[in-house]
Amino acid sequence: MDQHNNDKHPFSWREAFLVYTKPRVLGMLFLGFSAGMPFLLVFSTLSAWLKEAGISLSVIGFFSWVGITYSIKVVWAPVVDRVPLPGLTRLLGRRRSWMLVAQVGIALGLIGMAGIDPATHTVHMALFAVLVAFSSATQDITIDAYRIEAVVKEYQGAMAAMYIAGYRIALLISGAGALVLSDQIPWSSTYFIMAALMGVGIATVLVIREPEVVFNNNTMAREQRVIDFMERSAHLPHRYRQLVAWFIGAMVCPFTDFFQRNGALAIAILLVISMFRISDITMGVMANPFYLDLGFSKTEIGLISKVFGFAMTLIGAAIGGVLVVRFGIMRPLLLGAVLVSLTNLLFAFLAKIGPEVWFLGVVISADNFSGGLATAAFIAYLSSLTNTAYTATQYALFSSLMTLIPKIVGGFSGIVVDAQGYFFFFIYAAVLGIPAILLVLYLMRAMNVDRIARQEGKP
Repeated sequence: MDQHNNDKHPFSWREAFLVYTKPRVLGMLFLGFSAGMPFLLVFSTLSAWLKEAGISLSVIGFFSWVGITYSIKVVWAPVVDRVPLPGLTRLLGRRRSWMLVAQVGIALGLIGMAGIDPATHTVHMALFAVLVAFSSATQDITIDAYRIEAVVKEYQGAMAAMYIAGYRIALLISGAGALVLSDQIPWSSTYFIMAALMGVGIATVLVIREPEVVFNNNTMAREQRVIDFMERSAHLPHRYRQLVAWFIGAMVCPFTDFFQRNGALAIAILLVISMFRISDITMGVMANPFYLDLGFSKTEIGLISKVFGFAMTLIGAAIGGVLVVRFGIMRPLLLGAVLVSLTNLLFAFLAKIGPEVWFLGVVISADNFSGGLATAAFIAYLSSLTNTAYTATQYALFSSLMTLIPKIVGGFSGIVVDAQGYFFFFIYAAVLGIPAILLVLYLMRAMNVDRIARQEGKP
């Protein structure tokens, strides 16, 4: 059984806060920035450009399909994990080489978008957008793998917090920043500037060191089975043997590894992953319509969410990172799950008292603080579940699973609001967080029992 409960720590509060001074933790700020830059440039920011260019709403809707690449990145994650890039991998290592290629792909795609008129070259614009989205998803795979492999699991919360900070800063620049800039200069020039900002990520990749990865004995034994297959199937065509061996090593082993390491807890862990974000994602679908229906102006919503929301997300994530260092992963994970569920009750209270701007600030601050803390702890937890032999593949699987059920459930949010109103809806969203809380408590108890049994020498 894999051990994820590291609640007993030698780290003091001072050491926990000083984690943010470590070079690799600081480096995640810039890698997070690089990851966040392209996201809105192929979604809402691009939609604004297309609208001003006279593109029909139906075609703009079709452009949103480029986002599918982020949802299916698990398909090519095994390639990133197992296939070396000629020349580059030997020079930079497997993580940095793929990261660099992805970042160059993003920059080239943005330059391509900047160099054409979407009104006359709509198809070409779509193809460049796909290149940006595909390269961005690939960059996400490699950055996630690097983050997990670069430091010990106690620092994963801090790595996640710095990543979130960089990502949010990039979203501000590529979203609101790009819109403001496009009022002063042409859209093409704006996208050229956004492409140039990818230089931040490229420079970071050239500065950081490739993480050292050591495979454990169980992984080596599992990989030996691939070698045994090659030897037993010598009578088969060589290319067929290579393809089957690659499939076993890249696709089958990551799954079998996870279940063998976690044993009877594997299903409970997968349930936690799939349900942890169900409360906040479900609530988030109806947040903006709720603010507007309650009577807040768009200016009030924008200013409060950008100022208070942005700041409190960073503070929450930073505190989440410190708590992971100080107390281990599971207790901050439980705290995050409880806080996310409770903050939905504040939305229910806001629905009762009406459009009070000061309380909107309180609600948005609490929501973003709890979301930042919970996300930092959750990313640290997902990171602790991976085997460094299959980091990219396993984390891509986890990250796909963590939004699947929440997005499906979130799709019914409008029906709940139409039928019962906002007050009931936010109570409902809070209740949706209870299964995740109970599952985390179950895992904490199970891992504690297992740890005691190991200490007593029981099987």
